[in-house]
Amino acid sequence: MKIEVTQEKLSKALNLVSRIATGKVTLPVLNNVLIRVDNKKVTFTTTNLDMAVVDYLPVSSSSDGVVTVPARLLAEFVSNLPKGENITISAKDTKITISAGKYSSTINGTLADDFPELPEINEKEAVVFKMGVDEFKTGINQVIIASSNDLTRPALTGVYFNTINNELAVAATDGYRLAEKILVDKVESEVAAIVPTNSLQEVMRSLGEDVEEIEISFSEDLVRFRMGEVEIISKLIDGSFPEYRKLFPADNDIEVELPKDELTRVAKLAALFSREVGGSIICETKKPGSFSVKSVANEFGENDSEIETEVNTEGKVNLNSRFLLDALNALEENKIIFTFASKISPILIKNKKSKKYTHIIMPLNS
Repeated sequence: MKIEVTQEKLSKALNLVSRIATGKVTLPVLNNVLIRVDNKKVTFTTTNLDMAVVDYLPVSSSSDGVVTVPARLLAEFVSNLPKGENITISAKDTKITISAGKYSSTINGTLADDFPELPEINEKEAVVFKMGVDEFKTGINQVIIASSNDLTRPALTGVYFNTINNELAVAATDGYRLAEKILVDKVESEVAAIVPTNSLQEVMRSLGEDVEEIEISFSEDLVRFRMGEVEIISKLIDGSFPEYRKLFPADNDIEVELPKDELTRVAKLAALFSREVGGSIICETKKPGSFSVKSVANEFGENDSEIETEVNTEGKVNLNSRFLLDALNALEENKIIFTFASKISPILIKNKKSKKYTHIIMPLNS
């Protein structure tokens, strides 16, 4: 096996695929990157058995072969070579030689026979969606903040891709908050699949600036993300996601329109005083026309700030300040709608114009 490629291209590919080769695995071969050259096509592949990352690398010349090499060692060696150099990687049995100008190194690899076979999407049965990268990144960032890290509730540790009314939506919840975003307006296929949060985070990190479109393919227990020369294949979470739309409050009678930047500012001020009380802050509507955010009195003192706005009904609700700030940071517009009904009913925050994003927060006990 032999390939020739520039340092920049090789370093980028190795850094991308080596992230999931953590060293914390029971099978030593999972610390390796599989390098395969077949009919002038070169692929670099790593896997942790739950997820696989594949980079299809264009090279100037090559000869067929396959081998596995310690991923982190190879990535770090190549990243320290001078930029602009042409690098040659050749393999004889399990010895890998990397050379670039006056630099040369030999790394002990292993036979590819022990490398796990990658799961494959059934192309005939797969449900496929395509969308712009910007829309995908925005939508995932808006909902992923609400996903859980509680491994005792695995269905909540992912993002739920589902179709509703011919729209592709993504949703996440940790039991205390819920976020939903409509990713694609009109779709013909249906899907209901929970994608692990860590897999989506890897997808987000792998999106290059030159990639404009992402293709997502779902099969019975797998999902594949294609973005330019990179593919990420992940197992889906086996579980039932809550019927989350039943949690959307239907009878919130208190509604105020607020400037996001001002609400963010006063929420941050109140949060400074609420650290010793679990981040608890009080949001209150007051007639004739103000919305106040204040901290609960404690040994450090208290804070109370007001925003002028039209108020239809008086009421107050106790919230976690971090949850509120996360929701505000996810909204795209500066004019937002804040609605609630009582101290125990969930609050709903959304953009004033766009109806594609919804964020719900459960109140704290008073």
